[in-house]
Amino acid sequence: MSKLTTTWWIVFYKDQLLLKKQNNKLTIPCNEQPPLPIPADTHVHEICILEGQPCKAFVVSHPIEESDEYCMTGLRASYDFIPLKQYHTAGKAFEILHWDQHSRFCPVCGTKTEMKDTIMKKCPACGNEMYPSISAAILVLIRKEDSLLLVHARNFKGTFYSLVAGFLETGETLEECVMREVKEETGLDIKNITYFGNEPWPYPSGLMVGFIADYAGGEISLQDEELSSGAFYTRENLPELPRKLSLARKMIDWWIKNN
Repeated sequence: MSKLTTTWWIVFYKDQLLLKKQNNKLTIPCNEQPPLPIPADTHVHEICILEGQPCKAFVVSHPIEESDEYCMTGLRASYDFIPLKQYHTAGKAFEILHWDQHSRFCPVCGTKTEMKDTIMKKCPACGNEMYPSISAAILVLIRKEDSLLLVHARNFKGTFYSLVAGFLETGETLEECVMREVKEETGLDIKNITYFGNEPWPYPSGLMVGFIADYAGGEISLQDEELSSGAFYTRENLPELPRKLSLARKMIDWWIKNN
């Protein structure tokens, strides 16, 4: 099969990703034709080039039943089953599909929008242009001597603990966001804020930006509506941690290795 004619097909039902069973492994389908008929009036999005071959994505209105050839799994869960490049590409596709489904009509005049580019829509009536929006959020690892602060947020789906996090507000720098979120959620003061790294977070359209900071003062006073518990932990008494797919876990693992 020629590489020039094969295509990666990313198919979603809600957040469920279609995967192909191949040699006792799972992969995004890569064939000349889509793995199932494309529903009428469905826009097929051109996402990127993956390993030299085009990658296209579309949504279906019902789940695909598991067979000897295909199965569906959540995007988050697919991290454990498919190569990392495929996972990141599926995440990019999910963000674009989510944007497409939530920008069908112009927010200015209500007219149905038209796709003009792979990541741009335009209103035929008033000319308003729309692009996928990214919601930036910070993560901050707070160090205090040989311990770090871990919290359990009320919206976590599980019993794991993670880092203080929050969304960037208008007119705010990332560092200002770090200080504000830490103060609001924990009551603590911090210093020596330094950049760690960032990663896309397609749930559904975020960018996580990580920072390291040192404890400067104060007693823990949790924002009750946001956090159910939190404390400083040493390497020897760490609670359950987030999954390795997250930037938060990468930061915690970095601290464990370098502390």
